[in-house]
Amino acid sequence: MASTPGEATETGGGSPPPGEAAEAEGESPPARPADVRRRRPGARTGARTGRAEARTGRVEARTGRVEARTGRVEAPAGRAPEPGCAGTRWLAAAFTVVTALTWIAPPYPVEQAFHHSLTAVALLALIPLRRHYALPPASLAAVLAFLALHSVAARWMYSHVPYDEWSAALTGVRLSDVFGWERNHFDRLVHLSYGLCAAPVLARYLRERWGLRPSVAVAAGVELVLSTSALYELLEWAIAVTMSPEIAEVYNGQQGDAWDAHKDIALACLGALAAAAAMLLRSRRRTAGSASRS
Repeated sequence: MASTPGEATETGGGSPPPGEAAEAEGESPPARPADVRRRRPGARTGARTGRAEARTGRVEARTGRVEARTGRVEAPAGRAPEPGCAGTRWLAAAFTVVTALTWIAPPYPVEQAFHHSLTAVALLALIPLRRHYALPPASLAAVLAFLALHSVAARWMYSHVPYDEWSAALTGVRLSDVFGWERNHFDRLVHLSYGLCAAPVLARYLRERWGLRPSVAVAAGVELVLSTSALYELLEWAIAVTMSPEIAEVYNGQQGDAWDAHKDIALACLGALAAAAAMLLRSRRRTAGSASRS
């Protein structure tokens, strides 16, 4: 007997759907086309976030390298100022007081102003330097200490600094009598202090600002002290041949010593070498200490 469509459906005599037929026969359903892929909703977002973070990391690394080269240290908003700011202000204030005291009733006002032209050049050079390099307080102290000695020497034209009177008032002994000096040696002290003060500052700047190795930076600092000392003596020579003998003698302070320029350069170089030896010794001690701790 022929069955009706409804009976066929109820008894299962009709053909099932293609998918169910395949499952019933144990066959897997047809594969999806190769160009149709199922993607998780967060996969693309995660990949993009990872790439963005990698780019951000590279940007931060570049920013760190730039800050390391420039030597600038920018404190985040709300953080207390970096240590050393107060010390820098005190150093500047102390130097200002010393310089102001040297201008009280000066015995050689015109010549003193002439000497202070180089002081003004040095102070003006610190302004653009501090914009590109955070000058440490120790380096600033060394620079201002040398300029303070120069200010004291400029008041008495180097040749007439009354250190014998000062030592006699403090100890009752004149230095010239103790060491058998026949000339005023305060200019020798200033040139020696130039090497002692300038070499560490220059070496530290070259190491931190330009990334030189410590030994190379120290050697370059000594070379710069030597070369700038020679340039200054050439300036004194130019003054001696272009101005009157009286002005040249007052400014240069040779005190009759034909080898004055050579001795001044030698003392500056000696001070720089002494400072270089101290810097290299301290660097080796730090390296040895780091190796022992590791």
